[in-house]
Amino acid sequence: MARLRPDQPPIYSELLRQIKGGEVKDLTLIPQRREVLVRYADGRKATVSILANDQQVLRTAESAGVPLTVKDIRGEQALAGLAGNLGLVLVIVIGLSFLLRRSAQVANRAMGFSRSQPRVKSEDDVVVRFEDVAGITEAKDELQEVVTFLKEPESFIRLGAKIPRGVLLIGPPGTGKTLLAKAIAGEAGVPFFSMAASEFVELFVGVGASRVRDLFRQAKEKSPCIVFIDEIDAVGRQRGAGIGGGNDEREQTLNQLLTEMDGFADNSGVILLAATNRADVLDTALMRPGRFDRRIHVDLPDRRGREAILAVHGRTRPLAEDVDLSDWAKRTPGFSGADLANLLNEAAILTARDNALAIGDGQIERALERITMGLTAAPLQDNAKKRLIAYHEIGHALVAALTPGAGKVDKVTLLPRSGGVGGFTRFWPDDEVIDSGLLTRAALKARLVVALGGRAAELVVFGPSEVTQGASGDLQMVSQLAREMVTRFGFSSLGPVALEGGGNEVFLGRDLVHTRPTYAESTGRAIDAQIRNLAKQALSEAIGLLESRRETMDRLVEALIAEETLHTERFLALAGLANEELPMSVQEGALP
Repeated sequence: MARLRPDQPPIYSELLRQIKGGEVKDLTLIPQRREVLVRYADGRKATVSILANDQQVLRTAESAGVPLTVKDIRGEQALAGLAGNLGLVLVIVIGLSFLLRRSAQVANRAMGFSRSQPRVKSEDDVVVRFEDVAGITEAKDELQEVVTFLKEPESFIRLGAKIPRGVLLIGPPGTGKTLLAKAIAGEAGVPFFSMAASEFVELFVGVGASRVRDLFRQAKEKSPCIVFIDEIDAVGRQRGAGIGGGNDEREQTLNQLLTEMDGFADNSGVILLAATNRADVLDTALMRPGRFDRRIHVDLPDRRGREAILAVHGRTRPLAEDVDLSDWAKRTPGFSGADLANLLNEAAILTARDNALAIGDGQIERALERITMGLTAAPLQDNAKKRLIAYHEIGHALVAALTPGAGKVDKVTLLPRSGGVGGFTRFWPDDEVIDSGLLTRAALKARLVVALGGRAAELVVFGPSEVTQGASGDLQMVSQLAREMVTRFGFSSLGPVALEGGGNEVFLGRDLVHTRPTYAESTGRAIDAQIRNLAKQALSEAIGLLESRRETMDRLVEALIAEETLHTERFLALAGLANEELPMSVQEGALP
């Protein structure tokens, strides 16, 4: 029979042979594990598996005189089972506590889901004052009474006057509506609550209404105070105007807002300020007296307003001594307060890039061109394309200089801009026209002629077959302006009638079914004919002005190619028009 290795446990039959041969010193039987622990005479140990209730090992050990001990491990097994059960219970307890804690957090969030989270500033935290708001004097004067209501209400109450419940600020973006609201709170020295209207509306119906209630509850606790809701048109649109019945959540929020502003509850001392640039879509119930008692229009600033705004933002920036803010106010018509702030900020960035110590006219001019025309692109390398663009831009400038009522040329350049603009012609704005908002028929026709000056130059120099698409932007402007002259201003043979509206933005729920024109099809054909006639007449006039001055145009083009930029004095000197008094208007042309 083959012998097992010393380190290999014996098999059952081998164990019996070893017991009989006297090689085993003693045995330990563990019935629960059905195994025998064997200790040999030479000190080795081994474990051998046996059958349940095995008597053979017992009899063999008894006959051989080998000591055998029976070991009971049921107590150890019981302790091990108890420890395992306790561990399982501990795991279950920890899991349940984690779930309960998560449930408590969810419950807390659910309880606070309907609470509003306004940004609250105390009277000491609001540092904006009326002196920090410039360019909107009329709006400030209207709001000064609100400040007086908050600071000295007794004089009004004695006469039976009631404090306004709501003030609606209406105006284009960037005109300072939010800044005005902060200035009112700062001047009156009262807490200031601010929220966006979109923060009220949630997926679940009723949450917005609950947030409105919570907002006014917090405001009444700190009255007198000001509550400012920005972009209120997000929640205050006309009810029942949505497709398929509208948004119930938004309408319930609006209903709650209407109740809080003028319902059974008294909100004495709480003034609601709201801002929007779409007052035409607000619900009529929201606009009535008793809710928004005052509607203040915050329009784009005029020239003096722009100068004041530039002075406010220039207080915190080092300006060169030769910078004339009134001159830059003239050159930025149509800019809002935010646009003017961005202008000086871009100029400051360019000044830092130039390693200069103060912001000069050069940096402000580059910032203005960056904002209006885009970033500077790589200079043109194609001489043929450069010459084509030069003729196009000189066409705009020369036609403007020769047309009564057109704009005075400020700058003609071939330096390209990002977005595909190969060059542009800039004109001095007319303050009287911009501030009054009135344009004569002659001034509008002059705009059409100047806008088509680039196309006319291409026709005169290169001929009809070599005309490019470079005047596409000019043609779009001509089409829009000519249509307004015909359909809105009554400047055509169709008579003094307004055939179209002012081009306001469409409100989907109200205007979706009103997109068809109100005039007959034959009138539409007549409108198209009048628009084409105006454009053709303007192009013919521009061509007539340039054909007789071909040498002047060539001289200007050569100078522009050589110098890349011509300013007013240089352009007029080369054109032979330096001593002429040229009327001013607002025109601009650019060649993509």
